[in-house]
Amino acid sequence: MHALNDTVKLNNGLAMPGFGLGVWKVKDGEEVIHSVRSALNAGYTMIDTAAIYRNEAGVGEALRQSGLKRDDVFVTTKVWNADQGYDSTLAAFETSMKKLGIETVDLYLIHWPTAGKYKETWKAMERLYKEGRARAIGVCNFHAHHLEDLLQDAEIKPAVDQVELHPLLSQVPLRNYCYKEGIAVEAYSPLGSGGLINHPGLKAIGDKYGKSAAQVMLRWNVQSDIITIPRSTQEAHIISNADIFDFELSPEDIDTIDALNEDKRFGADPDNFDF
Repeated sequence: MHALNDTVKLNNGLAMPGFGLGVWKVKDGEEVIHSVRSALNAGYTMIDTAAIYRNEAGVGEALRQSGLKRDDVFVTTKVWNADQGYDSTLAAFETSMKKLGIETVDLYLIHWPTAGKYKETWKAMERLYKEGRARAIGVCNFHAHHLEDLLQDAEIKPAVDQVELHPLLSQVPLRNYCYKEGIAVEAYSPLGSGGLINHPGLKAIGDKYGKSAAQVMLRWNVQSDIITIPRSTQEAHIISNADIFDFELSPEDIDTIDALNEDKRFGADPDNFDF
């Protein structure tokens, strides 16, 4: 990626923006509308939401208020764990589309690898893909062994695996597996849920380029071929997060950031979650 509107070609040929806005923990109504409108005004072309975020209606309203054509914005949403299963996934999809006010979603994801359910969920998602209701389908929070299990019966390979990914959790083995399988990797919580914005090592790197630690982390994602969706409700931060295409981290700085990995999660482990 060399610019904010650059795209990544998914394994089905669909062009997906490599940088977008996440809206996890953003309140429905005015807060999410303001956040999405600010991102679109700043040149973002991808918005990532989910049923469990309970803000799909606000995202849809912001899209309508923006005046942009449907094809100008790449929209992702996700099926929640309680709705997994074949028929319930199809029903959940219709609910999400109604809230968003759209007929087709660009990317539909399984939110978590719910044991005993995600294969049936995937069959429903394959149907939605074949019917043209979802332009691409994928997963979130899947380890390599979850993907291997899914691929044993899948007709369609996931286009994306969206996972927690930041300098303290660089996910290199999973990234290598996904790249080998032609599955794009997308990072959520790319700033460590805000826990890394004052990291002294990252701030020191940023000082060399006149950039913040947050911008350094997001640039690291871009240069590592990782799709990324930082979240913010503040217009200034939304604009700042996207201001990462006028500098390039040196190979030495990339190596330094890579070496920060501790396999540290700020969210749940996909092998051990209870929701």
